[in-house]
Amino acid sequence: MEKRRHMRVRPSGLVPKAGKIFADPKSPVLECQVIDVSAGGACLYVAGQAPIPKRFIFLHAGIKKSSRLVWERGRKIGIQF
Repeated sequence: MEKRRHMRVRPSGLVPKAGKIFADPKSPVLECQVIDVSAGGACLYVAGQAPIPKRFIFLHAGIKKSSRLVWERGRKIGIQF
């Protein structure tokens, strides 16, 4: 049984699939694809090979959220905001 606090939503035609990760001015902006998203976090696939920061700003659908990395499996990550 899943122990989630928030219901997940998979992006559709109404929810943008693309997002961006901003760590700090010295770090590159990371492009990502949203796999699913809830009120408290998201599952993302991060493009490229740049390291994924532990804390960052996640931009999705025009909204910036202060976020932290919760888990990482290769380039697929779970974040909390």
